[in-house]
Amino acid sequence: MQTKGEGRDEAELYSSAFLEPVVLTDTNLVHTALKWDLDYLEENIGNGDFSVYSANNHKFLYYDEKKMVNFKNFKPKSRREEMKFPEFVKNLKDIQQKESDERLYLQQTLNDTVGRKIVVDFLGFNWNWINKQQAKHGWGQLTSNLLLIGMEGNVTPAHYDEQQNFFGQIKGYKRCILFPPEQFECLYPYPVHHPCDRQSQVDFENPDFERFPNFRNVLGYETVVGPGDVLYIPMYWWHHIESLMDGGVTITVNFWYKGAPTPKRIEYPLKAHQKVAIMRNIEKMLGEALGNPQEVGPLLNTMVTGRYD
Repeated sequence: MQTKGEGRDEAELYSSAFLEPVVLTDTNLVHTALKWDLDYLEENIGNGDFSVYSANNHKFLYYDEKKMVNFKNFKPKSRREEMKFPEFVKNLKDIQQKESDERLYLQQTLNDTVGRKIVVDFLGFNWNWINKQQAKHGWGQLTSNLLLIGMEGNVTPAHYDEQQNFFGQIKGYKRCILFPPEQFECLYPYPVHHPCDRQSQVDFENPDFERFPNFRNVLGYETVVGPGDVLYIPMYWWHHIESLMDGGVTITVNFWYKGAPTPKRIEYPLKAHQKVAIMRNIEKMLGEALGNPQEVGPLLNTMVTGRYD
């Protein structure tokens, strides 16, 4: 894990490559939001609806509700509910006071329902710096800013995304474990058509080495980010995120950008992230051609068993 914080010039120099994750400590990207806490947000964030996930333990495994039709027996480990921000705060404080096993995790895209002060804070982000990164690397448009508010100990299990991500930490600390795309076969992602697509099937706290033997060989990077830090997470890099046990809540804002367009001339041999993209496209294509995602695995086994293994 690379960390740069000895001056803007050094950060700019490293960010000219952006081939691996990097923690930047001097961008001032979210400096106007560092005053955000539950009281400030409750007073100023507006009357919109917020997506709040609840779970009976600390793990919040993402799932795509649209893909649940493909796996009839799938039962999500968390539940999503829409609520106003004051209701979220009340529920969170009630759980903390009762010391209940239940946990909450707010995950909501910032939109035009937010109040005036939040808009002013948002406009005060260091857009000059981040727009420069977008242009320098030829990325596509900013797709969303996701607000994350989690309880201490919350875990987002290992997964990868198909967008570039600047992870702006605002309140509290998060432990981040990252793995390059080359670790794909060590992390055993769910099938593309599964609701947990892009998530690792391995339980990091209790790995099943008989089922997932390559997990013994996994090798990654670890860092801790705090208020004002910005973690750049490249597309297809796996990341496992934990809100550290320092009391209160953690607050983060993600900046999601579409990746650069596919180059007209592809260079060979292919890089790891390109291989992942190809595998995803093959799975999608076979699912559509066969008319049943459940038939993709058996067909791939038929192609490989006894021929390539």
